[in-house]
Amino acid sequence: MFGSEKRVLARHYLDQGLSQTAVAELLGINRRTLHRWIEQGLIEAPEAQRRYKRRPPVVTKLEPYTSLIEARLAAYPALSAVRLFEEARAAGYAGGYTQLREFVKRVRPKPPEEPVVRFETPPGKQAQVDFGKFRLPWGMRNCLLVVLGYSRLLWMTFYRRQDMRTLLLGLESAFVFFGGVTEEILFDQMKTVITRDDRLQGGGLVKNAEFQRFAAHWNFTPRACRPYRAQTKGKIERPIRYVRSSFFYGREFLNDADLNHQGALWLDRVANVRVHYTTKERPYERFLRDEQSALRPLAARPYSSLVLPPQMELDLARSFPTHRPAIAVERRPLSEYRSLIGGAS
Repeated sequence: MFGSEKRVLARHYLDQGLSQTAVAELLGINRRTLHRWIEQGLIEAPEAQRRYKRRPPVVTKLEPYTSLIEARLAAYPALSAVRLFEEARAAGYAGGYTQLREFVKRVRPKPPEEPVVRFETPPGKQAQVDFGKFRLPWGMRNCLLVVLGYSRLLWMTFYRRQDMRTLLLGLESAFVFFGGVTEEILFDQMKTVITRDDRLQGGGLVKNAEFQRFAAHWNFTPRACRPYRAQTKGKIERPIRYVRSSFFYGREFLNDADLNHQGALWLDRVANVRVHYTTKERPYERFLRDEQSALRPLAARPYSSLVLPPQMELDLARSFPTHRPAIAVERRPLSEYRSLIGGAS
């Protein structure tokens, strides 16, 4: 058994820069013995060879909520870090957003984003429109989305159907929401708007006659993105994905009324007041500053369809803020009409 003197000498020689093999030879001990002393902490290794143990992990404010976050991600893998932060705060989390976001990155890697080509437009120039399908426990619902091209201000409502009546009703509601109409509106290849697109064959667009009348009434020009090039409509394609991830995914709804009520709150509190990724501004502030005054004025009355059933006009009248004047009909006895035509009986 070796005494403490040799261990003290071993430390001295190691501090002088000698190798473990040279120290073992000087002390007359096996090199493995010297290595074991160092490993067991019986002597300290020189500064260059010391191995420090990792500090025990510090318990953060997020630690009690990691199981909640992991459970939510297990059920809904695409939940955003912002949504998870809101839910953790509701559960009592008092920490910051950054450490939660970094934890979400570790447990759920982000898929690469698809490149999107965007075409920027001046204020009041263009709005973009599309439908997105959403499956609910009581059936499929169609979300009509309208986004202003300059400010990125967003409007949406969920409907049972995706037809001409829904499109006209929704667009008039969107116009009222924005307080005006853009110069042109860009659509995907909707049959309610474009009946045929022959541009790839050197022809032109064949537009739906009823929608042409609607566009003339509201004083805008309908446009259509080219077939197989939906990336040209990036301002609306991204909001559809944004609605799915930030609003629809992971929420529960009681019925259609609750769905649209929650949607309206989300527009006011989240979508139209967050800092937009592309413009680096809040859509509502950008709209008030630059775009609101550039919109064309609203029509004096809702559109009266020549094709759709009368119910269409009733629905539009209910959704339109300007009420049509009531027409008073005066009733007279038949004798007065006989006198007007020369007393014929």
